[in-house]
This record gives sequence, structure tokens and C-alpha cells, in this order.
Amino acid sequence: MGDLNRRQAVELLAVAPLAAAFRWAPESVRQAVALARDAHQAAAAGAAYEPKLFTAHEWDTVKILVDLILPADERSGGAVDAGVPEFMDFMCEDDADLRTPVRGGLAWLDHECEARFGKVFVACAEAERTAVLDDIAWPKKASPAHSQGVAFFNSFRDFTASGFFSSKLGVQDLGYVGNTFVAAWNGCPPEALAKLGVSYDVMNTHPHRD
Repeated sequence: MGDLNRRQAVELLAVAPLAAAFRWAPESVRQAVALARDAHQAAAAGAAYEPKLFTAHEWDTVKILVDLILPADERSGGAVDAGVPEFMDFMCEDDADLRTPVRGGLAWLDHECEARFGKVFVACAEAERTAVLDDIAWPKKASPAHSQGVAFFNSFRDFTASGFFSSKLGVQDLGYVGNTFVAAWNGCPPEALAKLGVSYDVMNTHPHRD
């Protein structure tokens, strides 16, 4: 990443529309989730995960950035705990159209930090990182001068959420209770029906609007 200048970073971001680049096939997601799970099981056994695509510097940047987006709290672990960096590494290695804007965005982030603080993102203090991210996290408030960073960060944030909420930890965080046996179906709970503004017809099991 140190060999890229700001112009090259912007060119990388401009190669493909980010909205299109950050789409992926369900099979790739399943494979990435399985890889992240296996990587964390290996880490628990004392084996460190070796990135297949990201450089050591990119890997450090990704881990910091995803945990700033989805940090651990009293409810659950954060993005790193869920294996999101491993998920991203697999997805980017598997898809060149995704790889390019992610690596270009990481380069943009470093050069923005160097321009402001004279050091790359991972070397910045927490307040310095926050200052940069605050400028690109809110598209409607962001300066046009930061448009490339805005496009990268908002897509990367979606990427982080996709990795987290498709992980075992993310599913637990959602409280998802699907794929469980139900002995009897008593219909939708009354409070849910009331919220939707629908009710059951005595002669019809399907809910309808009043």
C-alpha cells in the first residue's frame, strides 16, 4: 500500500461502481462464512490465520476498521471476534471486482491520514481515526472533496455488516431462532398483528387488514 500515491488510490476506487462491486453470490458468502468459522476454530487452537490476499499492512487496517464499525459490547463480540476480516479476505480473493475497490479504499484512507497527520491509519490515535471517519461516514454531510472516501466507507460498512450478521456470533446477536421444531402453530402473536394493523378472520386463517 505504501507504493500507491493518492492518484492511484482514487483510480482504483474509480475502476468499478462500488454499489455493483460490493455484490456477491450466495455460494461465495457461504464459503466465506465457513472459512471464517474454521479460521477462528484454528485460532482458538493456537494457529494464527494467514491472509490469502491482504498484505500485512492491509490486514491490520481491515481489523481496526471493522472493529470501529462493529465493536464488541455487553451484548456480543465485535466484527473481529465474528471473523469478519477472514470473511473479507476470502471474498476479495475470490472476486477481483470486489478486491479492487476495497484495496483502493484502504489506500485512500492511508493517504488521507498521511495528508492530515503525517502517518497511516493504523498509526493514528483513536481521535485522529475518528476525525477522518466522521468526515466520510455521513454521505449527506460529507464534502464533495471526500466523495471517493464516502463511497468506499459506506460500502465497506455494508460489507462489515454482511460478514458479521452471517456469522455464528451475528446470528446469535440477532436472536434468530429459525430451523427449530415447532410442535403446534398458534398463529401470529396478537401484539405483532396489532403492530401490522391486521387481524385473523374467523373463517379464514390468513390475516387481513381491518
